[in-house]
Amino acid sequence: MENASESTIKGTGVVAGVAYAEAVWVRPRPALPTEGSIDPEQASDSEYDRFLAAVDTVAGRLEQRAAAAEGQAAEVLTATAGMVKDRGWHKAVRKNIRTGRNAEFATVGATDKFVTMFEAAGGVMAERTTDLKDVRDRVIAELRGEDEPGLPLVDGEAVLFADDLAPADTATLDTKHIKALVTELGGPTSHTAIIARQLDIPCIVAVGAALSDIESGTLVFVDGAVGAVTLGADEEASTKAVAEYRERAARVAQWRGPAETKDGHRVQLLANVADGNAARIASDSQAEGIGLYRTELSFLSASEEPSVDEQAKIYGKVFKAFPESKVVVRTLDAGSDKPISYATLSSEENPALGVRGLRIARDNEALLTRQLDAIAQAAEARDDKASTWVMAPMVATSTEAQWFAGLCRERGLTAGAMIEVPAAALMADKIMPHLDFVSIGTNDLTQYTMAADRLSPQLAYLTDPWQPAVLRLIQHTCIVGQANNVAVGVCGEAAADPMLACVLTGLGVNSLSAASTAVAGVGAQLAEVTLEQCQQLSEVALDAESPDAARTAVVERMESFA
Repeated sequence: MENASESTIKGTGVVAGVAYAEAVWVRPRPALPTEGSIDPEQASDSEYDRFLAAVDTVAGRLEQRAAAAEGQAAEVLTATAGMVKDRGWHKAVRKNIRTGRNAEFATVGATDKFVTMFEAAGGVMAERTTDLKDVRDRVIAELRGEDEPGLPLVDGEAVLFADDLAPADTATLDTKHIKALVTELGGPTSHTAIIARQLDIPCIVAVGAALSDIESGTLVFVDGAVGAVTLGADEEASTKAVAEYRERAARVAQWRGPAETKDGHRVQLLANVADGNAARIASDSQAEGIGLYRTELSFLSASEEPSVDEQAKIYGKVFKAFPESKVVVRTLDAGSDKPISYATLSSEENPALGVRGLRIARDNEALLTRQLDAIAQAAEARDDKASTWVMAPMVATSTEAQWFAGLCRERGLTAGAMIEVPAAALMADKIMPHLDFVSIGTNDLTQYTMAADRLSPQLAYLTDPWQPAVLRLIQHTCIVGQANNVAVGVCGEAAADPMLACVLTGLGVNSLSAASTAVAGVGAQLAEVTLEQCQQLSEVALDAESPDAARTAVVERMESFA
């Protein structure tokens, strides 16, 4: 598909697939006011009333969209509507108005205050600045009587371009018209990437400033597998590629598990979930169980630790969705980008390398044992044949693994650990004898291996799960797992990539856990290759010099199998 007029820009592909259509940019954000004085004594009450009226309108629209959506999309929209109603933000706006600013200028100042706070916190909190700015822009547009910023109206098919999509927009995309997403910013774990996976729409993030040079109406070919946006692509070849992709998507929709390679090698496909609702949605997919239940996401807004009974009730909702199947529960992965008020330190110089995950329990073992008690209590209602596995995040030493495993087995729970600290992968031969299983968290393993914040758009080229260095650590972990008869799974975003899933299978991974919407695509891809071919794919990926080279080598080798 090469010709003389072709030019390509690259980003990080987060959802595989191809599209060929005209680019369309999101509606522009309103120009922010740089001044806006009023007489505080005469106009402050009316200005604040004007702000509240705009807030009510914007929140109402978001709530209507949430009611029409489902799953993660509904959750994101509801959360964004909640931000519009945030009392702390309102209080800051009112304070600004009382100092002599009009509603628009007061809104900008109040938002800047919270953006600064969130950026200082780093991690997921820093990523939420996109949400804050989106809320600000919607309210300012309403105050001015302008069109709400965000998604454009599209009649035919289009590829949506944006600097960084707001969660409220990503969650309500019309996939009948929008056939791919491309953003200048973002990363593999951004809201855009997460919801694009749920929608199963080709997506590329972190393209950089070069994206802004492409105007709306430009015909582009998007390849989410390799993260490429091509201008001037051959029309016939592009159209053929899209037809083949859609034909494959139709086959994927018909795929039914359980997953196995063409020659019968079984790979367990599981779902990542955050709560009971996500578990119910996963139960309608081809997932065989749950490979990662992120318990901490239920407690991010909790000011006090829930009781054992309260926790058990929450966990029970997840177990109920898979009453007879394997469920892997991760104990609190609090700290760093997921602060929980009752579990994490108030301030750390470098929280990503600080007291997070299992490390929190080092000085507060009762916090961990109460959670394990609650998991065991909730598991009592499960079928006798159903297995309840529990794993600790941020395990780095054999001493930690042995200690955690002992606490789990005292409660009749299957004990495991996350392999996301490079030291744990390198010392797997000392850690695994204490455990029943391990699960590789590729998001954090990549972050720590490459010494790059996984939520930084500027470093997305480093935090690519195809990094050969990360694949080599996974290979080592699998070799040790086989020697110790310990199951090795992958529960990071890498497991959602069908091509990479074949590589992981070739490396010796036993189970793959991803967003439930990704399960069928992975299963259908595995069904087209043999175990030996997966091993060949892993060899060429391990031998590559970069993630892009690894992808390209695997795609070329895969094509040779046809």
